[in-house]
Amino acid sequence: MTLISSLCSFPPIHSSPSSAFPNSASTFSNHNTISNFKPQIQSSSSSTNVCTQKIDTSLITIAESFYDDELWAASSLRIRSFNEFRPDTYGVQDHAKYLTEREFEALKERISGKRIGFRRVSCINASLPVSHISGIYDDLCSSCKFSTFGEDRIVVGSLDLNQCLSLPDEIVGMKPKASGADTTRAYLSNVCVARELHRNGLAYDLLEKSKLVARNWGITDLYVHVAVDNEPAKKLYMKSGFVYESDEPAWQARFLDRPRRLLLWMGLSVS
Repeated sequence: MTLISSLCSFPPIHSSPSSAFPNSASTFSNHNTISNFKPQIQSSSSSTNVCTQKIDTSLITIAESFYDDELWAASSLRIRSFNEFRPDTYGVQDHAKYLTEREFEALKERISGKRIGFRRVSCINASLPVSHISGIYDDLCSSCKFSTFGEDRIVVGSLDLNQCLSLPDEIVGMKPKASGADTTRAYLSNVCVARELHRNGLAYDLLEKSKLVARNWGITDLYVHVAVDNEPAKKLYMKSGFVYESDEPAWQARFLDRPRRLLLWMGLSVS
């Protein structure tokens, strides 16, 4: 399945990484707080053999998230998207919950403006009514559910929009060259779509929504990181309007023990 991941990777957790668009690079995480960002596109391992389902896209809502229960659901989706857990492993559920708690706290810290170096962060989620997929994907429904205005919904896609000069341990964008880049430059991270619902255009729609939010913030230069060998992710980003700007030195990727990244850029017109 193809997933969009965020900018950084989780601290070593001994569960094989899943990549929705395998090895995307849009997650940034530092190694003190849980994965703060993951490669922008990551996908679940092809060995999972998950059947994807076509959905009624008119039921999808894509919006910024501000409430704890939805942020928790988004954090849970990221953990199940960026990691492949063996169900027969002892304590795997407790481990997944632990990772979700760390991501949840880190996400709230970023959104609240407490993370140094970030002017503004928004969590953008795609969600579906539980009634549309309940009984089909029980694990997804139980782990990524939240309630809004009396309706139970499932977070099926998520990403972060980060207004900042750079993300930890990632290639730094060079635009804009004029002063004020800290207010007009932004990066995408932690992009993911539930592997059960790949190939429904959710990743593309999340990107389009992020561009709208970025323009409202006054962003003129939007970046995303992606692994060099992640062809599905690269195709998605190129389709959305991103172009190549630079790539990560091989020594840096080896030092960080991860696939080498590309940095993709897109210019946004601000009315």
